[in-house]
Amino acid sequence: MTIERRIARADFTLTRDYPAPVERVWTAFADEEEKLSWWGAGDAIEHRDWAFDFRVGGRDVAEGKFHDGPVSRYVATYTNIVEHVRIVTTYDMWLDGVHMSTSVASLEFEPIEDGTRFTHTEHGVFFDQFWADGPNREVGSRGLLEALGRYLS
Repeated sequence: MTIERRIARADFTLTRDYPAPVERVWTAFADEEEKLSWWGAGDAIEHRDWAFDFRVGGRDVAEGKFHDGPVSRYVATYTNIVEHVRIVTTYDMWLDGVHMSTSVASLEFEPIEDGTRFTHTEHGVFFDQFWADGPNREVGSRGLLEALGRYLS
């Protein structure tokens, strides 16, 4: 099988208002135990590897095997953290050991009258056979924000 060598780009922004103060939403990202409570695919995945180092230059790793499916690996580096304001990461994704994408994600936390406005903006580059996967990344990110909402309520 010949792999088509090309790249595609996908950009998206997701905004959610959570009925929790900025400090609470921030802690869901900044505290390892809290992040473990909502991050990932829940029962749909067998967790294999996890690392959490929330600081500029620190790395997060999340790897797991979907039941009867592929192994997904996420490795992120924190490039900018301003407490209660923003988190910026670069991250790479692998599927069954094949490097599928590199992304830059910015997470912004804004106080609003009823809680926190959270904005996730992402710019991704998808490689080779994964060039059409951009829309799936947005769907996956929406799922994470829904899981965060359930966790916060």
